[in-house]
Amino acid sequence: MVRNTPEYSQKRSGAYFTPADVAASLVAWACRKPGDRMLDPSCGDGEFLIHHPNSVGIEQNPLSAHRAIARVPGALVHEGDFFAWACDTSERFEAAAGNPPFIRYQTFKGDMRRRALALCQQLGASFSGLASSWAPFLVATAGLLKRGGRMAFVVPAEIGHAPYAAPLLEYLVSSFSTVKVVAVREKLFPGLSEDCWLLFVDGHGGKTDVIEFTALDRFVGAAEPPPADIRIDVGEWRQVWNCRLRPFLLPASVRAQYAEAAASGESRRLSDFAQVGIGYVSGDNDFFHLRPSEAKRWKIPAALLQPSLRNGRAMPAGPITSDTVTAWKKRDDKVLLLRLRRGDDIPLAVTLYLDSSAGREARQGYKCRNRTPWYAVPDVHKPEYFMSYMSGRAANLVRNSAAVTCTNSVHGVRVRDAGLAAKFLPRWSSPFVRLSCEIEGHALGGGMLKLEPREAGRILFPDLALVGARDDELNEAVTRLQRWRHYAD
Repeated sequence: MVRNTPEYSQKRSGAYFTPADVAASLVAWACRKPGDRMLDPSCGDGEFLIHHPNSVGIEQNPLSAHRAIARVPGALVHEGDFFAWACDTSERFEAAAGNPPFIRYQTFKGDMRRRALALCQQLGASFSGLASSWAPFLVATAGLLKRGGRMAFVVPAEIGHAPYAAPLLEYLVSSFSTVKVVAVREKLFPGLSEDCWLLFVDGHGGKTDVIEFTALDRFVGAAEPPPADIRIDVGEWRQVWNCRLRPFLLPASVRAQYAEAAASGESRRLSDFAQVGIGYVSGDNDFFHLRPSEAKRWKIPAALLQPSLRNGRAMPAGPITSDTVTAWKKRDDKVLLLRLRRGDDIPLAVTLYLDSSAGREARQGYKCRNRTPWYAVPDVHKPEYFMSYMSGRAANLVRNSAAVTCTNSVHGVRVRDAGLAAKFLPRWSSPFVRLSCEIEGHALGGGMLKLEPREAGRILFPDLALVGARDDELNEAVTRLQRWRHYAD
């Protein structure tokens, strides 16, 4: 009996089976006639193969592979690693369709990852160490197509914003005469936080200088891909939009306004006058952060305790002041970081705390056991501002008037040019800057907006002369992008 073992669990293998109407449509897009030989590089239980039995499917999960064989006896199903098979096969295909596994880089590793990235490199696509599995799957599949071949795939919405999506799209526009991305707002997989879009490419062996883009509120099955809403110039995609498709969810008038502001010499990106970075990583937050009552019981000297903003939930709407810190302490919140430095003389009371059962457990953690001394938390800073890392309605920016520090659950903003900061940061809550946060950040799932440090650095503060009377239009654009990340649903 074949068992679904932990290594083939749904979460670990990235296997989420595709709704029948989506699978049937994508197969119809890719296959022009019954004689077309189709490839599904991650065929699961055969949902795509059943719509075109003249196919080859590859599946690493033995249980799913056996189900596919039983469902589609006319197809040829191979059990194993697709990338190993792709390196060895001499077969070539007229079409390919499927739903490649979405395995994040943390678990997409080992021999499979090495084979995948080496094969993609040979085909002309170089991915960073942060690439998730689906992008190499598509490049490796394209390499198995005959000239003129086509592909139709479910893809994560990350194709619209992830840095590693750029080399995939660059490869596609240099390898196909048609590249079409279909953004779908309503979730294709209602049980997943991850949004999915659709990709169709045609004319393998050709090239194109446009990406056809369509935005749909919901997917409706069809035998042909939907017509393009817009034909995106690849040069504009690269130079104006930082290799992102997400801005093309907005009306042309809003994009034009944003592009004009970005090109103005009077506008500034946040990184022009400030540095955005994550806070410290303690290695064991429960041990290194004490409540005032705990610090008193252990007799930890006040000079070794640094108030810290633990997470975005603790961030107030306004500045963090001494009154804020007093309120934290009055509630006995766990906000006092044990701040010890290399070479410090350690008081007896602190030594007793370090040697407690909690301390002995903390020092076994990965971060602690790989630093010397284990109890000296590095990268503790007191930035001028804090910014929320993940946000609901809008990213929050607050002044750090109390000189507290922060964990890596929030961003620290350290000002490099006080004059520019004084000029531009007061515009933080303006409709334009709120829109910029939506454009430069990305949807995390569950309606959240995530801003990585590099994304936060790209937040645009416009020349005021360019945006004066357009607040209503900008507010509507913000709401539109919130709906696409499901915050306003």
